[in-house]
Amino acid sequence: MEQEVDGILVAAHELKAPLAVLRQLAFALPEMDSSGEHTRSEMINVSERAIKQVNDLAKIRRLDDGLFEMEPVAVREVCDAVSHELRYLFDQHEKGLIIKYSNHAKLVTANRDLLYSVIYNFLVNAIHYSKAESQAELTVRDSAGQVKITIRDYGPSLPISIWRELKQGWIKQPTSIAMRPGSSGLGLFIASRFARYMNASVGAIRHRDGTSFYVNLPISKQASLFDYDIRS
Repeated sequence: MEQEVDGILVAAHELKAPLAVLRQLAFALPEMDSSGEHTRSEMINVSERAIKQVNDLAKIRRLDDGLFEMEPVAVREVCDAVSHELRYLFDQHEKGLIIKYSNHAKLVTANRDLLYSVIYNFLVNAIHYSKAESQAELTVRDSAGQVKITIRDYGPSLPISIWRELKQGWIKQPTSIAMRPGSSGLGLFIASRFARYMNASVGAIRHRDGTSFYVNLPISKQASLFDYDIRS
């Protein structure tokens, strides 16, 4: 299995250079009409998202090196940053995003960059597989002594096989998701690997009209001590 993952990482690395060239070529195109500018913008956005996934794949092999430090992370700030970055993509696909915060614990123990990628991949997944003119939902709440981030989409239901892998804690390798055409499961693969590194758990809830993906994060001890001081 690790050899297969290594093969994926090598292929991803080889793709990074042409993706970067494509992005630069799009920037270099002369001024066009509104239709042409829309195409240019789409080329840039697609290439940038692909480069981001390539970079995330490269991080997977570096996880064993312990380069990603765990620290107190403001979970709402990360969610706000990701949703702000992807707002244009929701608008472009004529879909909405509802954000609901009800968590009392504001800090979690995580690595900010890895957590950012987990939420990013879940939200991109929701954009691609929600029905036209639907709304995805991002919620953050306290759950059994942890903080739970959930992204709910309204697309095809997740296959049982992928759901079972997530239930076990992580996805072993990118897998084609039949009921979600065009998906390699790459974003879920990345999210599950990063969550595992952060001692967080990921999972999914299958609905008749979509899927909820979630990650449970340990509350920062710093946050717990802060809460104790306030109460005392």
